[in-house]
This record gives sequence, C-alpha cells and structure tokens, in this order.
Amino acid sequence: MTCIRLRLSPKAMVVLSGLVLTGLALGGCAGTGTPGMVDTPAAPPVIQAMPASIRADEIVGRWGYASYHKDADRVRTETAARGQCGHPFVIGKGPSGGVMMLMHDSPKPQELTLKGGPGGKNYIGPPGEAGQPNDREVVSFDGRVLQLRWIDPEVLGRYGTAVFVRCGPRA
Repeated sequence: MTCIRLRLSPKAMVVLSGLVLTGLALGGCAGTGTPGMVDTPAAPPVIQAMPASIRADEIVGRWGYASYHKDADRVRTETAARGQCGHPFVIGKGPSGGVMMLMHDSPKPQELTLKGGPGGKNYIGPPGEAGQPNDREVVSFDGRVLQLRWIDPEVLGRYGTAVFVRCGPRA
C-alpha cells in the first residue's frame, strides 16, 4: 500500500478544513426534515391478501366429522365421518361473509375467513394473513369431503387432521 502526501499551504488547509466541516454539518442535517416538522417513516408496502379458491357458501352446511393422526387411517376416518351425520357438525354462514366454526379449545363458534395462500393453498382461520398458527390448511376439498389440518403442530398433535363429509344433498 502506498501513501500519498499532499503539501498544502496554510490557506489551502483552512479552506479544505472548512469544506470538510461544512460537509459534516450538512450531513448531520440529512433526514431531519424542516425544523418543527416530524419525519414520518415510510409506510410498509401493502400486501394484497390472496383470495381463496373456495367460497364460504361452498362449505356452509351439515357435515359428519372425524379426525385421524396417521395418513393410513384417512379412508377409515372418512367412513367414520359419514356415520356421524346423525349428529352433524354445522358450519354456518358468518355475519361478515365468513363461516361460523369452532376454534381449538373453544366451545363457542366464531366467524372465520377463507384465505388464499402461496402455491394455491387455502386456509380457514381468524382474519389476517394466511398460514398463521390458528389457521387450518385445506388439505383437500371436492364439494363432498373437506379435509383440514391445523397449522400449529401442538394443536395438530391433539386434534389430528379433520375429515368432514357432507350430510345429505349439497347446501
């Protein structure tokens, strides 16, 4: 590495020092805005929520319900859910256009929304971003059978993957 030495006259040193100090002083003012004005941070970009490919009215109705923990039990669980139509699980229409369903650990139905997610996935859960811990991912839906899996691993471990089989004609 080479070092370059500049020889400046005392007058040039004063001028150069003045320029450096002026630059530092102006640099300290950057971003402070007009005196008396408060800087407002830039608003975060608005992320458009993706619409779900399933509409709320498609899942409103009476359903037989069962759940499983092992994929090998899915077919047997679907048959068990079909047998529960004598005591159906009712998914109602919510007042704001969502669906009325039970959440984990809650005896009272609440309105949930259908949300689209990356890769064409669908979710059912409280309003907000898709794929959050309180959401359920729609594993499959063909109009007659609806499979939902909790996002939260702890809740999934307790409740398993839900299988809903539509009772009677489609609503």
